[in-house]
Amino acid sequence: MAKTGVISDGDANRVVELKKELRLLVKTILEEEDNNNNSNNNDFVSNSSSSSFVDTIDKTKELLSVLKEVKLKKTTSLRLDDDSFSCPPEFRCPLSKQLMRDPVIISTGQTYDRPFIQKWLKAGHRMCPVTQQVLSHSLLTPNYLVREMISQWCNSRGIETPDPVGYINEEGPTEADRDYFSSLIDKMSKSIGEQKAAAKELRLLTKRMPSFRALFGESTEAIPRLLKPLTQQRRGSFSSSRSNEIHPDLQEDVITTLLNISIHDSNKKLVAETPMVITLLVDALQYGTPETRSNAAAALFTLSALDSNKVLIGKSGALKPLIDLLDEGRPMAVKDAASAIFNLCIVPENKARAVREGAVRVIFKKIKSGVHVDELLAIQAMLSTHQRAVEELAELEAVPCLLSVMRESSCARNKENCIAILYTICINDRTKLREMRDEERAYGTLSQLAKDGTSRAKRKASGILERLNRALNITHTA
Repeated sequence: MAKTGVISDGDANRVVELKKELRLLVKTILEEEDNNNNSNNNDFVSNSSSSSFVDTIDKTKELLSVLKEVKLKKTTSLRLDDDSFSCPPEFRCPLSKQLMRDPVIISTGQTYDRPFIQKWLKAGHRMCPVTQQVLSHSLLTPNYLVREMISQWCNSRGIETPDPVGYINEEGPTEADRDYFSSLIDKMSKSIGEQKAAAKELRLLTKRMPSFRALFGESTEAIPRLLKPLTQQRRGSFSSSRSNEIHPDLQEDVITTLLNISIHDSNKKLVAETPMVITLLVDALQYGTPETRSNAAAALFTLSALDSNKVLIGKSGALKPLIDLLDEGRPMAVKDAASAIFNLCIVPENKARAVREGAVRVIFKKIKSGVHVDELLAIQAMLSTHQRAVEELAELEAVPCLLSVMRESSCARNKENCIAILYTICINDRTKLREMRDEERAYGTLSQLAKDGTSRAKRKASGILERLNRALNITHTA
């Protein structure tokens, strides 16, 4: 039942101070009145004394009014830490005995308030406080049902719903985490059923708990043991029929776990340099399920954040299957593949590899289709500094398409990438200047870009305009 007239700690302190000040004022009034009665045979009271007396009374009245307001203050919300506070026992944390703000479920199925069970785990306890069962892990799962029930209960009684505390377990892995992690890694060398169950659990844990990603960096053996099911299956034929020998769901979970581990910055070098990791990611790009292929591309993108990894991945032969995925994949897979290719091609030797593997034609086809134009234009602009890429773009009649994108796009970066590509094409093939001249006469596209484009776009557009002017002067002279 909701209580009324509850005064907060702040208000209670204020009442005490008000009373102290009132006592002083009343004492002053009484003393001043006595003095006035005794002075000059009550003939008169000086103007200054009279003024001070009135001011004191006015101030006293103001304080009395404030005190009355505080005393009469009502509240419809309960103090959650009040000893007399009553709520259903299932809404109280077994540890704090208070209404739960952020209920979470531990591995035994019991629900606790997040900050209190986290404190319990951090102290080194490995058993459930209620059941005394040994915890298999310290993953905390939000109990949305209980949270919603608490919210409804509070609302029905006019009580302010407690905000979730929002603590995240970032204290690092506990001993229970390490033991559970070791047991899961051990299962990756056992029966196929145990491998699948362990791989699925590792995928979940590394997605939700940074501490589990960090555990892979504590031992050089953890990643090879994670990969063991895939490395064993790989020892057979190297033909595409090998895809039938690999359990698709197991491969997907292992590859996705690699992706999750790679997100941890301190793991990137370790993951990429662990034997068979890049090879298995390339296999997954070629023979995995659509989800596995997409996650393998995302893992290569994440790992390629390091320059040393860019070189390593480029030498592994990953660019060809990434380009194939770009050509054939679903929209999300295309985005992951494009991101990986862009990162890898920052290294000149990988740029040359990508051109040799047909990246220019695949990317241009996607741009014409309107697929991920922003990302693909950025890659094409990067590749266009390679001589063979420029020649291919000229052969593909890329100029009209790029001019169309420039006219229709509102993205300054897209315009910049288009004009950068067109500039290299015009330098390489003077016959393309005719198309640029026709574009300028019809739409003034180049002049407009030279006026209000990005600084790079202005330079490239001005460079093409200068070439057009020189070509026209030569023509007129002839």
